[in-house]
Amino acid sequence: MTDNSISVRDTCDTDLPAITEIYNDAVVNTVAVWNDDTVDVDNRRDWLRAHRVPGTVALTAVDAGDRVLGYATYGDFRSYDGFRDTVENSVYVSSDARTGGVGTALMTELLIRARAEGKHVMVAAIESGNTASLRLHEKLGFATVGVLPEVGTKFGRRLGMTLMQITLD
Repeated sequence: MTDNSISVRDTCDTDLPAITEIYNDAVVNTVAVWNDDTVDVDNRRDWLRAHRVPGTVALTAVDAGDRVLGYATYGDFRSYDGFRDTVENSVYVSSDARTGGVGTALMTELLIRARAEGKHVMVAAIESGNTASLRLHEKLGFATVGVLPEVGTKFGRRLGMTLMQITLD
């Protein structure tokens, strides 16, 4: 797959079954999501509704056949007024579409949207061993600003979180 075969658009309701599958794969098989329980499409419908308010974005990457390859979001970093110009991103790519430019396409569009919305900073909180996500963010201009060792657990392991950020303006 090449980058030019990937389209990124606003997430729509018809994307939710595939997004649910991608999310649940991350829950069951990776430490990218620090949840233990899978979700259903109704849960993702609520999730999408929460990402359709001002200050939030939900995007979906699809191939030329309109197959969902991944999705990405940003939303409030923290709920306090003083953080209104800072957002936190999430990006998930289908296990069979990784390393094909999907993450880059999604993140590039997220950055464009955040800048257009006048956001000042985008933050990423990444499991410290997730080298693919760390490299993706670094390639797009994010810098590591902190590491929180052993703040999470999954699969019986203690997990660290690397905090990265980019200034958007």
